[in-house]
Amino acid sequence: MSDTATLIAFKRGRRIARGTLREIEDAVRAAADGDEAAVVVLDAETSAPVDIPLHAFTPRAPNRSLPRRPGRPKLGVTSREVSLLPRHWNWLADQPGGASAALRRLVEQARRSEGSKARKRQTMEAVDRFMHLMAGDLPNFEAASRAFYQNRQEDMRACMAAWPNDIRSHLDELLQRHWGARRG
Repeated sequence: MSDTATLIAFKRGRRIARGTLREIEDAVRAAADGDEAAVVVLDAETSAPVDIPLHAFTPRAPNRSLPRRPGRPKLGVTSREVSLLPRHWNWLADQPGGASAALRRLVEQARRSEGSKARKRQTMEAVDRFMHLMAGDLPNFEAASRAFYQNRQEDMRACMAAWPNDIRSHLDELLQRHWGARRG
């Protein structure tokens, strides 16, 4: 999780905070009131649970940036092992910029060409994950889930009518993103 990821925190179906980790920490700490299990923190885009032990919140220190040093800035590059056949290594060696640059170009090209399908799948997973985590015990959950997967938008909204407002509101955001991605 990055420091700039948007998080959303709920306590018993009520949204208590939305923002970056730094922006929500005071509200989460106050809402937990010693019971960390009472608060659910999720990535607002993917609905992935974010485990934030309250002792992880540190007092805010002034932002004292380190002086810039000469050389290349840290790019966030991660080195990992890749297993390829000799003919693949030979092809990579002949590419401009070397194997790493060629692999980066190939990955970016694949991400662009498969972007729409990947976005649809990611938005569907985010809706499903959020519904299971936050609405799994609510009335009409199963019917809402079936309506979602059958793309029956009005039926799904009718099933959600009795759910807490904050859960419905965030789910509406996720659904708009999903149904928008399906059209794109």
